Amino acid sequence: MKNQQVRFWVLFVVLVAGGAIITTWERIGEASVAREPLASLPGQLGAWRQAGRDERFGKEVEDVLRADDYVSRTFAAPDGKIASLYVGYHATQRAGATYHSPLNCLPGSGWNLTEPARTLVTPATGAPAFEANRYIIERGGDRQLLLYWYQGRGRAVASEYKDKIHTVLDSVSRRRSDGAMVRVLMPVGKSEAETLQAATDLAAHVAPALPRFVPN
Repeated sequence: MKNQQVRFWVLFVVLVAGGAIITTWERIGEASVAREPLASLPGQLGAWRQAGRDERFGKEVEDVLRADDYVSRTFAAPDGKIASLYVGYHATQRAGATYHSPLNCLPGSGWNLTEPARTLVTPATGAPAFEANRYIIERGGDRQLLLYWYQGRGRAVASEYKDKIHTVLDSVSRRRSDGAMVRVLMPVGKSEAETLQAATDLAAHVAPALPRFVPN
């Protein structure tokens, strides 16, 4: 009986303290972090150079993405390969505004996603490698290679679920839930292996350039 009473009061104290922490956390709000707009992302990343102007989406697409800031840009390599880069930044994910996964939007646009896998991206700065999601997407006769990952608060991860866990933990410990979804899209050439190598090379130069715009 005494042990039950002790457990009851311990649980009661934990619940009251947890409620107080959550209430205080909500009242204080999200921590403010300094960052530069994604439009300032360098026009040259390694051997890749920007081709054309940044793309801006229509209001309907922006309402779906719900990003606080984004950049959509085409890059070209010296050998003529081209790749599309999209980075969508969310300043907070507390109000339900979170990354729009390609797994949700691409099938709705008529794309068929095949050959799901993970690939390692080693940042050009020599930082530790991280995993990115890899797919071949097809629509009609169009075949493209898709790479994407989630980056922010000092991490780059492929798993959406792992990113959600880190977001919850960082929301409590750091008062931050900001971050970005990073996507590289590239037409598949004669060799999928060469296309993957080229897309991974662009990703390797994108990742270390992002902390100015997607803070660690």
